[in-house]
Amino acid sequence: MNSQATALAPKSVFQQPLRALAGLLSLRYVVLRASTAAAAIAGGLVQTFVFARVLNPQDFSIFILIGTFGLSLWLFDLGAAKILYVRQRERHLAGSSDRMVPAQSSAVTLAYALIVLTGTLLCLGVMAARPSVDIGRAVECALFFSFSALNLVWFPLRNISNAVDEFISFETLEAVRRVGHIALILAMLVGLPILISLLLANLLWFVLLAACVARLARKGALALRIAGTFAALTAFWRGNRAEILRSGNYAMAELTVYNFPYLVVPMMFGLGAPTIILDTVFKIFRGATLIYAAGLDPLVPRQTRAFAERDAATLKKATLMATVLCTVPTVALCALLWFAGDRVFALLLGPAAIVPASVTPILIVLLSANMIQNVASCLLQHTGFFREIARVATFMVVAMAAMTAVVYFAHADIVGFIGAYATVYVAGAVLYTAYVVRKPFRIAAQGQP
Repeated sequence: MNSQATALAPKSVFQQPLRALAGLLSLRYVVLRASTAAAAIAGGLVQTFVFARVLNPQDFSIFILIGTFGLSLWLFDLGAAKILYVRQRERHLAGSSDRMVPAQSSAVTLAYALIVLTGTLLCLGVMAARPSVDIGRAVECALFFSFSALNLVWFPLRNISNAVDEFISFETLEAVRRVGHIALILAMLVGLPILISLLLANLLWFVLLAACVARLARKGALALRIAGTFAALTAFWRGNRAEILRSGNYAMAELTVYNFPYLVVPMMFGLGAPTIILDTVFKIFRGATLIYAAGLDPLVPRQTRAFAERDAATLKKATLMATVLCTVPTVALCALLWFAGDRVFALLLGPAAIVPASVTPILIVLLSANMIQNVASCLLQHTGFFREIARVATFMVVAMAAMTAVVYFAHADIVGFIGAYATVYVAGAVLYTAYVVRKPFRIAAQGQP
């Protein structure tokens, strides 16, 4: 009897943590989300690897800036996607049949699609008007802009899917998108023209967007009606004006913090190597956010439910689990950079640019701070603390502006700029963490929704 108990003991030791983990999240979703996050990182690095070999440094720099402008269309989100998540989640948990939220969600998604179309046409016009750019390259630039900017439309669809527990189906579509886009980019190395690759990449976008919209419409989370779109947008603004202004402040500040270096570095240090070095560092730094999302997204449903029920113990447990899930890949990535960073950068960039060795420890600090900030800001956003995150984001913008002035007058180089950026970013991560303790944790501990 004792020998049997002893034999079973190790098994039970491992079973208990697994049961606890399964109670907090979907293990299938964690695996799928981790896979798409890894593919997202791979996609960014593959893009750098391929462009460094099929484009000259000048054109490479221009494509970097165009892609950044495309991603910058998130400025128009104004945090609306996260507000939609909160409203859709409330409706879903309450089992409501209210049609206003689906109508508003559809209106916001359609508005974002029109913004992307406008930006793409504007990019085409601007590039075609340049004497040094032929019409073929102008079309390539416009298609690359669209390829980057369609993330604006995908973002609210992800939030809506997660809010109504359709995360598995969404991540399946995301996996198809990531693998397809990586394959099309790699195909450039074996002779596929950039124009054809980008055309096919945008076509894949459209197919997956249509599939996602159709699924959410069947779920009742979207209303497929063009009529009444403007009225729904107006109602969304009236009903969420305070939250939109606060989350919009946060969204614009975040966009500024992550993208202003792409404007400052070319002006202060020039195109070519400095811009390529910045983009490579930021692809890893910002790309890690996608890895963190793989650890954060599966816990959001449990966190939001625990906060709604004022279950402080479960809220803290779920947040700790999210932190652990983010820490594992962070440690692995930092170890890779520490022991083989020079070889990683050399492999990615080839002869296009050389990343100084002193950048590696700075990037490790940025990755650690990014992990902390993502855990904290994710919880604050999904529990509706838009005022608090707006305050921290505003501080970050002001501090980054002051930092840039100091770097300029100190005549620092690109490494000095990245190091100063990291210093301000760490301060922001500390502030986000402080608000988590003061707001959702404290409120949940008070009990009674």
